[in-house]
Amino acid sequence: MKQTLSCLHPHPGWSVDDPSPESGPPLSSPTGALVGKHCILELYDCSSVRLNDESFIAGSLTRAASEAGATLLRLVTHRFEPQGVTGLALLAESHVSIHTWPESGYAAVDVFTCGDHTMPELACAHLREALLAGRYSLRSFLREAPAAVAGSERAPLAPQLQAA
Repeated sequence: MKQTLSCLHPHPGWSVDDPSPESGPPLSSPTGALVGKHCILELYDCSSVRLNDESFIAGSLTRAASEAGATLLRLVTHRFEPQGVTGLALLAESHVSIHTWPESGYAAVDVFTCGDHTMPELACAHLREALLAGRYSLRSFLREAPAAVAGSERAPLAPQLQAA
């Protein structure tokens, strides 16, 4: 089935009884209206060379988005002097970001995806392996819609009247 951008974001949801193996105990949602899944990944004892290679980081972010089943819209990276790289993969489903400290062998990663077709933990696993992390910490949680909109259908905002 071919997906279009308009069908990627409307009403995502995960089974709260079926968490990923790395996300910990089952998660629950009082409203039942899940917006997305957010993973916070800390990578330690990584390859300093890879952490400082902007091109490598860009390729790793691209592959991480693909592994998660997400749609990459735009990729932005920046290499700092004397070292370090920041990268952002803007996704139709949200984002993957990374900030590296090569001198410490450390990277901070943030993966947020909306839609029940994505698996952000797979993006995390790819980055962990690509950067040759010796240790890591992964925390994930579900993002919930406010109770006031939990049962409502999403519709476009009405056009704003332009002041003359």
